[in-house]
Amino acid sequence: MLDHINQFSPLCQTALHDLAKVLRQVQLAKGEFLVTEAKVCNHVYFVERGCLRGFYNLDGKEITYWFGFEDSFVTSFFSFISRKPAVENIQAIEDCTLWAIGYNDLQTLYARHKDMERLGRIMHERYYVMLEERFVANHFKEARERYENLMSTAPHILQRVPLGYIASYLGITQETLSRIRTKV
Repeated sequence: MLDHINQFSPLCQTALHDLAKVLRQVQLAKGEFLVTEAKVCNHVYFVERGCLRGFYNLDGKEITYWFGFEDSFVTSFFSFISRKPAVENIQAIEDCTLWAIGYNDLQTLYARHKDMERLGRIMHERYYVMLEERFVANHFKEARERYENLMSTAPHILQRVPLGYIASYLGITQETLSRIRTKV
Protein backbone atom coordinates (compact mmCIF):
# COMPACT_ATOMS: atom_id res chain seq x y z
CA MET A 1 0.00 0.00 0.00
CA LEU A 2 2.74 2.45 0.90
CA ASP A 3 4.45 1.84 -2.46
CA HIS A 4 1.15 2.55 -4.23
CA ILE A 5 0.66 5.78 -2.29
CA ASN A 6 4.16 6.97 -3.17
CA GLN A 7 3.29 6.71 -6.88
CA PHE A 8 0.75 9.52 -6.47
CA SER A 9 2.48 11.70 -3.93
CA PRO A 10 5.67 10.69 -2.16
CA LEU A 11 5.50 10.85 1.62
CA CYS A 12 8.38 11.65 3.90
CA GLN A 13 9.62 8.87 6.18
CA THR A 14 7.99 10.43 9.25
CA ALA A 15 4.61 10.58 7.52
CA LEU A 16 4.97 6.99 6.32
CA HIS A 17 5.86 5.88 9.85
CA ASP A 18 2.91 7.76 11.37
CA LEU A 19 0.56 6.37 8.73
CA ALA A 20 1.74 2.80 9.30
CA LYS A 21 1.06 3.18 13.04
CA VAL A 22 -2.65 3.96 12.56
CA LEU A 23 -3.50 1.52 9.76
CA ARG A 24 -5.35 -1.64 10.69
CA GLN A 25 -6.00 -4.68 8.55
CA VAL A 26 -9.60 -5.69 7.81
CA GLN A 27 -10.65 -9.07 6.42
CA LEU A 28 -14.01 -9.17 4.68
CA ALA A 29 -15.66 -12.33 3.36
CA LYS A 30 -17.52 -12.41 0.05
CA GLY A 31 -21.00 -10.98 0.58
CA GLU A 32 -20.14 -9.07 3.76
CA PHE A 33 -20.78 -5.35 4.04
CA LEU A 34 -18.03 -2.83 4.69
CA VAL A 35 -20.41 0.13 4.86
CA THR A 36 -24.18 0.16 5.24
CA GLU A 37 -26.60 2.95 4.54
CA ALA A 38 -27.92 5.00 7.48
CA LYS A 39 -24.65 4.59 9.43
CA VAL A 40 -21.76 7.05 9.47
CA CYS A 41 -18.70 5.76 7.63
CA ASN A 42 -15.69 6.31 9.88
CA HIS A 43 -12.90 4.84 7.73
CA VAL A 44 -11.18 5.04 4.37
CA TYR A 45 -10.00 1.66 3.12
CA PHE A 46 -7.21 0.62 0.80
CA VAL A 47 -7.92 -2.61 -1.09
CA GLU A 48 -4.95 -4.96 -0.92
CA ARG A 49 -6.86 -7.95 -2.28
CA GLY A 50 -10.40 -8.51 -3.55
CA CYS A 51 -13.27 -6.67 -5.14
CA LEU A 52 -16.09 -4.58 -3.69
CA ARG A 53 -19.07 -2.73 -5.09
CA GLY A 54 -20.82 0.44 -4.05
CA PHE A 55 -24.58 0.51 -4.48
CA TYR A 56 -27.72 2.40 -3.56
CA ASN A 57 -31.12 0.96 -2.76
CA LEU A 58 -33.76 2.64 -4.88
CA ASP A 59 -37.36 1.47 -4.48
CA GLY A 60 -36.17 -1.98 -3.39
CA LYS A 61 -33.71 -2.27 -6.27
CA GLU A 62 -29.93 -2.27 -5.88
CA ILE A 63 -28.19 0.21 -8.17
CA THR A 64 -24.46 -0.53 -8.47
CA TYR A 65 -22.44 2.55 -9.33
CA TRP A 66 -18.79 1.64 -8.69
CA PHE A 67 -16.38 -1.22 -8.16
CA GLY A 68 -13.20 -1.18 -6.13
CA PHE A 69 -10.26 -3.48 -6.82
CA GLU A 70 -6.71 -3.96 -5.65
CA ASP A 71 -4.66 -0.80 -5.18
CA SER A 72 -7.67 1.48 -4.84
CA PHE A 73 -9.22 3.44 -2.00
CA VAL A 74 -12.85 2.83 -1.08
CA THR A 75 -15.21 4.55 1.31
CA SER A 76 -18.55 6.29 1.39
CA PHE A 77 -17.04 9.68 0.58
CA PHE A 78 -20.23 11.60 1.34
CA SER A 79 -20.56 10.04 4.78
CA PHE A 80 -16.84 10.06 5.59
CA ILE A 81 -16.40 13.74 4.74
CA SER A 82 -19.76 15.13 5.92
CA ARG A 83 -19.90 12.90 9.04
CA LYS A 84 -23.55 12.15 8.12
CA PRO A 85 -25.10 8.68 7.65
CA ALA A 86 -24.20 6.94 4.41
CA VAL A 87 -26.76 6.74 1.63
CA GLU A 88 -24.95 3.81 0.03
CA ASN A 89 -23.73 0.33 0.82
CA ILE A 90 -20.33 -1.18 0.13
CA GLN A 91 -20.26 -4.97 -0.21
CA ALA A 92 -17.49 -7.49 -0.90
CA ILE A 93 -17.89 -9.32 -4.20
CA GLU A 94 -14.86 -11.46 -3.35
CA ASP A 95 -13.01 -12.19 -0.12
CA CYS A 96 -11.09 -9.00 0.64
CA THR A 97 -8.07 -7.81 2.56
CA LEU A 98 -8.18 -4.09 3.25
CA TRP A 99 -6.26 -1.53 5.28
CA ALA A 100 -8.35 0.96 7.24
CA ILE A 101 -7.62 4.41 8.58
CA GLY A 102 -10.10 6.21 10.82
CA TYR A 103 -11.42 9.70 10.25
CA ASN A 104 -9.76 11.24 13.31
CA ASP A 105 -6.42 9.56 12.59
CA LEU A 106 -6.50 10.85 9.02
CA GLN A 107 -7.30 14.39 10.15
CA THR A 108 -4.38 14.23 12.59
CA LEU A 109 -2.05 13.06 9.81
CA TYR A 110 -3.27 15.88 7.56
CA ALA A 111 -2.56 18.42 10.31
CA ARG A 112 0.93 17.03 11.02
CA HIS A 113 2.12 16.30 7.50
CA LYS A 114 1.72 18.61 4.51
CA ASP A 115 2.57 15.70 2.18
CA MET A 116 -0.31 13.65 3.66
CA GLU A 117 -2.68 16.53 3.08
CA ARG A 118 -1.44 16.75 -0.53
CA LEU A 119 -2.04 13.01 -0.96
CA GLY A 120 -5.59 13.44 0.33
CA ARG A 121 -6.22 16.23 -2.18
CA ILE A 122 -4.90 14.11 -5.04
CA MET A 123 -7.11 11.17 -4.02
CA HIS A 124 -10.17 13.44 -3.86
CA GLU A 125 -9.33 14.88 -7.29
CA ARG A 126 -9.07 11.37 -8.75
CA TYR A 127 -12.42 10.46 -7.19
CA TYR A 128 -14.05 13.56 -8.65
CA VAL A 129 -12.70 12.79 -12.13
CA MET A 130 -14.03 9.23 -11.85
CA LEU A 131 -17.47 10.57 -10.88
CA GLU A 132 -17.54 13.00 -13.77
CA GLU A 133 -16.49 10.33 -16.28
CA ARG A 134 -19.22 8.07 -14.93
CA PHE A 135 -21.81 10.86 -15.16
CA VAL A 136 -20.91 11.63 -18.78
CA ALA A 137 -20.98 7.94 -19.73
CA ASN A 138 -24.39 7.37 -18.16
CA HIS A 139 -26.03 10.49 -19.52
CA PHE A 140 -24.55 10.95 -22.97
CA LYS A 141 -23.65 7.49 -24.26
CA GLU A 142 -25.78 4.64 -25.52
CA ALA A 143 -25.79 1.30 -23.68
CA ARG A 144 -23.60 -0.35 -26.33
CA GLU A 145 -21.06 2.48 -26.07
CA ARG A 146 -20.99 2.16 -22.28
CA TYR A 147 -20.33 -1.57 -22.58
CA GLU A 148 -17.61 -1.11 -25.22
CA ASN A 149 -15.98 1.56 -23.05
CA LEU A 150 -16.01 -0.85 -20.11
CA MET A 151 -14.43 -3.56 -22.28
CA SER A 152 -11.63 -1.25 -23.36
CA THR A 153 -10.93 0.63 -20.13
CA ALA A 154 -11.69 -1.96 -17.44
CA PRO A 155 -11.87 -5.49 -18.85
CA HIS A 156 -11.03 -6.90 -15.40
CA ILE A 157 -14.55 -5.92 -14.29
CA LEU A 158 -16.02 -8.23 -16.94
CA GLN A 159 -13.82 -11.07 -15.68
CA ARG A 160 -14.46 -10.69 -11.95
CA VAL A 161 -17.92 -9.18 -11.44
CA PRO A 162 -21.26 -10.99 -11.82
CA LEU A 163 -23.26 -9.90 -14.89
CA GLY A 164 -26.18 -8.64 -12.80
CA TYR A 165 -23.92 -6.10 -11.09
CA ILE A 166 -22.37 -5.10 -14.42
CA ALA A 167 -25.81 -4.54 -15.95
CA SER A 168 -26.79 -2.36 -12.99
CA TYR A 169 -23.50 -0.46 -13.26
CA LEU A 170 -24.18 0.20 -16.97
CA GLY A 171 -27.76 1.26 -16.23
CA ILE A 172 -29.34 -1.53 -18.28
CA THR A 173 -31.16 -4.80 -17.68
CA GLN A 174 -29.35 -8.10 -17.67
CA GLU A 175 -31.27 -9.08 -20.81
CA THR A 176 -30.07 -5.95 -22.64
CA LEU A 177 -26.53 -6.69 -21.52
CA SER A 178 -26.79 -10.23 -22.91
CA ARG A 179 -28.02 -8.88 -26.27
CA ILE A 180 -25.18 -6.34 -26.42
CA ARG A 181 -22.60 -8.98 -25.55
CA THR A 182 -23.71 -11.25 -28.40
CA LYS A 183 -23.35 -8.38 -30.90
CA VAL A 184 -19.96 -7.10 -29.74
